[in-house]
Amino acid sequence: MLFNSLAFIVFFILVFVLYWSIPSKYVRIQNILLLIASYVFYGWWDWRFLSLILFSTIVDYFLGLKIYNAKAKAKTYLVLSICTNLGLLGIFKYFNFFIESWVELWKIFGYDMPISTLNIILPVGISFYTFQTMSYSIDIYRKELKPTRDFISFATFVSLFPQLVAGPIERASNLIHQIEEKRYWTHKRLQDGIFQISIGFFRKVVVADSIGALIDTIYNSPDVHNSSSILMAVILYSFQIYFDFSGYSDIAIGTAKLLGFDFKQNFNLPYFSSSITEFWRRWHISLSSWLRDYLYIPLGGNRKGVLLQYRNLFITMLLGGLWHGSSWNFVIWGSIHGILLAVEKRFDLIPRRYKFLNNVIIFLAVSFVWIFFRSLSFEDSSIMIQKLFSAGYGIPYIGSMNILATVLYGLFLMILFDIYLFRSKINLEDVGSSLKTGTLICSITFITINILLFYSSASNFIYFQF
Repeated sequence: MLFNSLAFIVFFILVFVLYWSIPSKYVRIQNILLLIASYVFYGWWDWRFLSLILFSTIVDYFLGLKIYNAKAKAKTYLVLSICTNLGLLGIFKYFNFFIESWVELWKIFGYDMPISTLNIILPVGISFYTFQTMSYSIDIYRKELKPTRDFISFATFVSLFPQLVAGPIERASNLIHQIEEKRYWTHKRLQDGIFQISIGFFRKVVVADSIGALIDTIYNSPDVHNSSSILMAVILYSFQIYFDFSGYSDIAIGTAKLLGFDFKQNFNLPYFSSSITEFWRRWHISLSSWLRDYLYIPLGGNRKGVLLQYRNLFITMLLGGLWHGSSWNFVIWGSIHGILLAVEKRFDLIPRRYKFLNNVIIFLAVSFVWIFFRSLSFEDSSIMIQKLFSAGYGIPYIGSMNILATVLYGLFLMILFDIYLFRSKINLEDVGSSLKTGTLICSITFITINILLFYSSASNFIYFQF
């Protein structure tokens, strides 16, 4: 079920009414309703994979208790939890990739290996909820968290539908106590939630989808487009993926607010960053902080010397790239970011006096590396990079004038809005309650009219594929 679909709107209104009709003192009944609703939400895509999320939930619930109560065997139970979660990812997300890569490697030496792959579908959200349950077990092992003994609460934590399929990756330390405690309706939550959901829909439907309609043709066949079209596609994709994924996060966080939950911020104006390090502190914050806390720091972080710090940065980003998808393009994308972070630690290449210039340089660097993230193959990435540095510039492909006008209109409004947030140092999560009632109503009305005008059909969010 897609956030940007009529089915979800009807679904959420029904859940919202039923949920708040239950008195707050009956938290367990509210949680049972949320758990059922979350399973309906997930099963709407493919009910068969409900067994997978239920299996992961049962395993980590009981292993969490075992880790907490055990002494000598705590590490054994932790390894079992990690292996179970990574095993699920390995089978459903990476098995075919590694088999195909192994076959291609042997082909280099002239040997054709008769190995077949599995005919399996990648379950939506598996990368997110496995990381979420894995961090739960790790935090218990580190004595940073006590396990919940309420299975319904834990199952709700794993499957809570606003963040189930594309994050934010919520930590148990932030979310489980909210699930177990009473939740209350407030006017501030209503204003902030509705406004953030509205902005999220605008970012996705008006901006990201219209950019996709313009540049997908270029990315799908870069060999037939000139250098100007390639450059335009590279720049616009940076905005597409940002507004698509931040739009999803806004809807998720806003929806959670309306249900009485506070999710962590997932984006903080990343294209205003003046370094690659700052970019990763602002982009997909729930994933980058997860990689820092559960991979980079355990590898040694910056505690074991400069060279090992560079190694740790590279490994972390390489695996972060692989997390996004089973493709060598994602490995390259993550590796380049690892190299950039290491180089940035070693050399002060960007003049710190010119903040705006820093922002432009970082934006262009990130945009260039996005080529590997978006391209369908390494060959397509190579073609695009070659054309960027060739002399084949001319009139760019612009599709229809209606699409181009929508792209420019949506970008203009959203960039102005982000500049306002940046300069006023206000988080989007708090904008709704900071507006006067009349201004809020006018803003939401304007946004809603735009969404209805430009909505054509429910299209997948980019991060659903991960």
